[in-house]
Amino acid sequence: MAAYREASESQAQLLEALVEAGHLIPSGVPGVYGRGSDYEAVRLAFDAYVTRAALAAGETPEVLRFPPVLPRRQIEDLGYLENFPHLAGSVFAFEGSEGQARAMAEVAGQHGDWSEHQHPSDLCLTPAVCYPVYPAVARRGTLPAGGVTIDPGASYAFRHEPSGDPARLQMFHMRELVRIAEPETVQTWRDSWRDRALALLVDLGLDARFDVANDPFFGRAGRMMAASQRDQALKFEILVDITDPEPTAIASFNYHQDHFSGLYGIETADGGTAHTACLGFGHERIVLALLKTHGLDVAAWPGEVRSLLWDSVG
Repeated sequence: MAAYREASESQAQLLEALVEAGHLIPSGVPGVYGRGSDYEAVRLAFDAYVTRAALAAGETPEVLRFPPVLPRRQIEDLGYLENFPHLAGSVFAFEGSEGQARAMAEVAGQHGDWSEHQHPSDLCLTPAVCYPVYPAVARRGTLPAGGVTIDPGASYAFRHEPSGDPARLQMFHMRELVRIAEPETVQTWRDSWRDRALALLVDLGLDARFDVANDPFFGRAGRMMAASQRDQALKFEILVDITDPEPTAIASFNYHQDHFSGLYGIETADGGTAHTACLGFGHERIVLALLKTHGLDVAAWPGEVRSLLWDSVG
């Protein structure tokens, strides 16, 4: 079982206030919440705000949508269990006789351990919304000239990090965009979106800044990979102070080099190995940052903030 992260005093106070205001609905499991109507309205408005920004920048990404589960084989091929075993979630299901089903139900009815009656399925929970994009694009063959930009939307992602911090959820929405093209094109796109996203968030009144970052790789080898990632500036995050003791990352910008294209055999129009990058806006964390900055009464937010958000949805 993953270690539970205790909330700091300010995190616990914010979570209590969010629940009392109806923005979050506890499920009884840390990091898994329902969302109230105002919370969800802000989340959807922000998503439309990002879409409008892409159009304003002259981008018309191809829209693809995927469910929040991946084939187990894909997780294995990606090496996810080597790099992030502490975050992965697998889907298990019952396969047995009527007698075994009754035995499982009896144990479950007493809240006992009924896991022995479950067997692994062919699915895992999706840890990153961009993951299904790469094999889907690879199936098409060689990329067109200039590559492709894909919008996989704002689907649910899962990471097993039970915590009392309302900014650290186990199930959350990531709005992603993915660029697959020649290396220079991909790097320019990633860096331009990093700067554009920072401006979008600052315009909403957030005290945001970006910094070089790394993924939470597992173990001693993972610490070496994280150091290399930082040294090469392959990952940037936009940070906002929400609660103590440290700032919260609300968006990330990742340059994968040829990791995914090499794995799936994605080639550029001239026959070279493509590079990939993705950006991700953490919906729930951004809504949380807005609520912390402007107050829990969304109707009382500054007019310029509400205009930017709701004008984006017409």
